[in-house]
Amino acid sequence: MSDNLSTLLDALPRLGEGVLVTLQLTLGGAALALVLALLLGLGSRAHRLWVRGPSRVVVEFFRGTSLVVQLFWLFYVLPVFGFRMESLACGILALGLNYGAYGAEVVRGSINAVPRGQWEAAVALDLGPVHRLRRVILPQAWALMIPLLTNLLIQLLKGSALATYILLHDVNYFIEQLRRGTQDTFFSYSVGLLVYFALAYALTLGMNALEVRAKHRLGRGPSLREVLRLAPVPATARGGAA
Repeated sequence: MSDNLSTLLDALPRLGEGVLVTLQLTLGGAALALVLALLLGLGSRAHRLWVRGPSRVVVEFFRGTSLVVQLFWLFYVLPVFGFRMESLACGILALGLNYGAYGAEVVRGSINAVPRGQWEAAVALDLGPVHRLRRVILPQAWALMIPLLTNLLIQLLKGSALATYILLHDVNYFIEQLRRGTQDTFFSYSVGLLVYFALAYALTLGMNALEVRAKHRLGRGPSLREVLRLAPVPATARGGAA
């Protein structure tokens, strides 16, 4: 065990590089996925068939095909047609397209879950379609989306491990190198589990903070400072006056 720990300590700089690559894949893929989710989710609700139809086709295609195959197709097939991307860009694109399609359903479902009365109130205030979405509907839908998007973000983090197959030196690649160096499968993959858990937990805490902030802006819960006990929690936030 001491030899394993010594090998791990010597390899920490390479582990840091692997974590950085994994975070680049995760955050880059998540940013692209969020943009696509909003565009495709709103497009899937459009009244015009020429907008709704292509949006649904894209969503169903990327949800219905394997992320591994999408990744390999972008990395190995596109160069045949003269389009070549670096491994990192390819990984981010594949993750963004795949999880963006799943996120589109989250966006569509969350918008549909906003009470009908809110839509009617926005119309009564004579707000145009864009202002109606931006000022009334999306803030409420966003608070509903965050827990589901958190699950997708954690899945995206775990899916980033597939980037090893397109020659990226991420955390998964480091784990395999550690296994070869120590000849100890249990130790190496236990380290891998702990690293991925730490990353997932940090991302979850960040998303939970976003959820608290989104709900507080709607008047549905305490502020982030109150949750962190940096400020006293009002009696109303605790469920009523004492």
